[in-house]
Amino acid sequence: MAADTYTNGAGSYYPLTKMNFLVTVATISGTAAFSEVTGVEGSVDVIEFRQGNSGSLAPVKIPGLVKHGNVTLRMGYILDSPFKTWIQECVSETRGQMPRYDVTIELIDINPAAPNQTVETTQGTRIWTLTNAWVAKYNAPDLDAKTSDVAIESVELAYEELVIPN
Repeated sequence: MAADTYTNGAGSYYPLTKMNFLVTVATISGTAAFSEVTGVEGSVDVIEFRQGNSGSLAPVKIPGLVKHGNVTLRMGYILDSPFKTWIQECVSETRGQMPRYDVTIELIDINPAAPNQTVETTQGTRIWTLTNAWVAKYNAPDLDAKTSDVAIESVELAYEELVIPN
């Protein structure tokens, strides 16, 4: 298989698909399987400032605090896992100190980069790291006896810093 198999006619590589990803929580054994990750974002407050003796009527804009929205993870309901233990520790009324962990979200390129590389050995091509994350909200699955849908629960993570890949 040639190295340029995954390029378009102009010689550019195809964009990555968003259907193959991996979420890992530091120090929690195993990997939870999620069907959806949303809300990875960062923004910078804009501070407008104008001196009274300025010759311009337009304010100067300077960067302020960096803010991050919460990230929502959706997964099929499972009975027991270390990840669910972390959820319980965070949303329990009798918890001690809030357990915080680094969470990595890895977008996986399913197209081999080299002719001898298989999908199983392909490493993540983009990794977002949520620093000091903790569970801010938990939603149990909706229950309906008239459907055969998978029970999906969601977890909202708050975090302090977002490390964005190149």
